[in-house]
Amino acid sequence: MIISVASGKGGTGKTTVAVSLALSQKVPVTLLDCDVEEPNAALFLQLVDRSERAVTVPVPVIDESKCIACGGCARFCEFNAIVHIGTSVMAFHELCHSCGGCALVCPTQAISEVQSPIGTLLTARVANRPEKRSITFAQGTLEVGKALSPPVIREVRSLAAPDGLTIIDCPPGTSCPMSTAVSGTDYVVLVTEPTPFGLHDLRLAVETVRKMGIPCGVIINRSTNGDGRVQKYCAKQGIPVLMEIPEDRKIAEGYSRGLPLVECASEYRSDFAQLPERITRSMP
Repeated sequence: MIISVASGKGGTGKTTVAVSLALSQKVPVTLLDCDVEEPNAALFLQLVDRSERAVTVPVPVIDESKCIACGGCARFCEFNAIVHIGTSVMAFHELCHSCGGCALVCPTQAISEVQSPIGTLLTARVANRPEKRSITFAQGTLEVGKALSPPVIREVRSLAAPDGLTIIDCPPGTSCPMSTAVSGTDYVVLVTEPTPFGLHDLRLAVETVRKMGIPCGVIINRSTNGDGRVQKYCAKQGIPVLMEIPEDRKIAEGYSRGLPLVECASEYRSDFAQLPERITRSMP
């Protein structure tokens, strides 16, 4: 089963939920941090057997000796990554989406592709799990200045386990990075806050995952600091509220020290341990 943990906005507690869910299970877990622009799940984990490799994408290189400046490649590119001016053709790798179409339409085979690094992929094992149960961890990091996060997210997603439980810590929001992370998953847990901003962005997230045809449920973080508007919305929409996490000073203090929720407030461990079962019961 693949469970994505997402939200309509940042700062709701996605990583807190994803890490706590992983640490509470009695089965092997794969935890994937797909928030590649600002990954932070590793801050709460003791990682061993670390390994890193580059994530690359193909980008065009123009051989001027073969180019006849016909402009076909520039006309084909919908992202303006190739520009034709007079007798010159220039490629802008920052705009390229690596579709390979420019090389296909070139009549003189003047365009080839090289691999350009856009990020890194970290893989490791998690050591701070009770009873030595296995957690495999992976994290993608987009290079500073790079604009396209989906290729890095897809690289992390490729490590989802075919069996067992995979938990994905998704990017915030409802744009391409989030939809890339949740695509093809079995269930989306939407983490929100009981505030006007939280409800507004929860509506957007619910609309997004419903259009993708993925069932979802809600976890309300800092639930004692609201007015019940999120609960009313979920009841009206038929969305299960899987868990409510109250505002708790010891959780905040533990977070500031880099401690997972289930370590600084162990009474919540059983709730997170039972969460996959609740999710299974709520699925259509």
